[in-house]
Amino acid sequence: MPATADLVRLRGVSKRYGATLALDGVDLDLRAGEVCCLAGENGAGKSTLIRVLTGAVRRDSGEYLMDGEPVGDGWHPARSRQAGIGVVYQELSLLPDLSVAENLLMGALPAAYGLLRRGRLRAEASRMLERVGLAELPTDTPVAELGAANRQLVEIAKVLGGRARVVIFDEPTTALSAEESAALLARIGQLRAEGVAILYVTHRLEEMFEIGDRIAVLRDGQLSKVDDAREFTEDSLIAAMVGRDVHNLYPDGQREPEHAGHPLLEVRGLRPPEGRYPIDLDVRAGEIVGIAGLLGAGRSELLRAIFGADRPVAGTVSVAGKRVPRGDPSASVRAGIGLLSEDRKELGLLPDLSIRENAAMASLSSFATGGWLSNRREAAVVDAALDRMRLRAASFDQEVSTLSGGNQQKVLLARWLVSDVRVLLFDEPTKGIDVGAKAEMYTLIGELAKQGMAICVVSSYLPELLGLVDRIVVLRDSGVVGTITAAEASEEQLVRMSSTGTPVGAGSGHE
Repeated sequence: MPATADLVRLRGVSKRYGATLALDGVDLDLRAGEVCCLAGENGAGKSTLIRVLTGAVRRDSGEYLMDGEPVGDGWHPARSRQAGIGVVYQELSLLPDLSVAENLLMGALPAAYGLLRRGRLRAEASRMLERVGLAELPTDTPVAELGAANRQLVEIAKVLGGRARVVIFDEPTTALSAEESAALLARIGQLRAEGVAILYVTHRLEEMFEIGDRIAVLRDGQLSKVDDAREFTEDSLIAAMVGRDVHNLYPDGQREPEHAGHPLLEVRGLRPPEGRYPIDLDVRAGEIVGIAGLLGAGRSELLRAIFGADRPVAGTVSVAGKRVPRGDPSASVRAGIGLLSEDRKELGLLPDLSIRENAAMASLSSFATGGWLSNRREAAVVDAALDRMRLRAASFDQEVSTLSGGNQQKVLLARWLVSDVRVLLFDEPTKGIDVGAKAEMYTLIGELAKQGMAICVVSSYLPELLGLVDRIVVLRDSGVVGTITAAEASEEQLVRMSSTGTPVGAGSGHE
């Protein structure tokens, strides 16, 4: 649907936090019946722009018009909601112990003589749910019982129930499967057809090209480029985001796995706690093996069982021919296995500790002599590993929580380098990080493989697997469907294997 009106217009908007200029002279229009995608690396100013639009922070200078009328200094979140601006945040605002209806009408529950009118509550909630395609969802269902996709749709219904005419989506598909993401994008397309102005913030380039009418790129607080989505290519969009040309996002892949025929990691008959079938897997030194499959296929569970974070029901794990005790992460680390978890807080970072302390955590005993920790030796070894990660930090003594997602991921990787691991298990290594940080992570993974590490990568993003790995093992219902070389694979093949369990006939690689 062609745009009909500028509901929001920003001209020369700037915002400073101390010495940091978070927004610098931003001009942006949000139009009825249009999806404007907002792209940019972490720290580019996207969150500040959202906060200015919603009144969570006050702009320092510039003009902000809503329906052609200036927004005054008293603009705040309540006023922005009254004016028709709604936000669907990555961290949802729903209360899990309350029902869907109670969440939808929080603050406006229908009552008479002090008593809740439940019939009217259910009727109003059903009307709101119908708009987002959830007409069949019982309104008295506790939110805690909903899946991630339905929670997201209930959140959208809540925002639209406030008569929002401008809706901001902040990384809405981060926790969704590919199928759930596609359904959400289709729903957003319907909102556009209804005349809603949409600002869509995401790190996923393919979503921008699928749903976006225009793309606005923020870099260092400035809009580096605003244009019709069809005028961008993936390379030009990345270049606008990072300020340089990126012709190849992934490593060149010209690796020759060492010791052909002699796996460094051997997995035999392994069954994770909830696994239905035994799994065999080999990874050679210098090889990157991808693990593909739909949500619930058992990908993360496989990595956790290999590492020992979850004790497997059956099977063995060996490194360089030596058996590793089952269900014992400490033994796995001693054997040379490291796991970078999907959740950086679980099996990952302690936010209140420094960068150096987090990186040293798995190797403290190696820095001790006679029961005394050698801080000098620890700093020398750990700092060398952090330098190798090309970490962006003022000091390694600062709290790790102050870092961006990409730099936090580098700290976890440095931890395993300090531990001298030979096998690295990556679970969604680029989840929630921007495209520049992704490119750096791909480069680091490629360099580690060239140095002889055996690497496994779980990723829900199929282009990432196809561009990064040597072979792809496809799981379905916690079992192996088949294996295919990345050079011979396509997204369509991987989706078919993941969805139907149908293996490819040729080019199945090796196990």
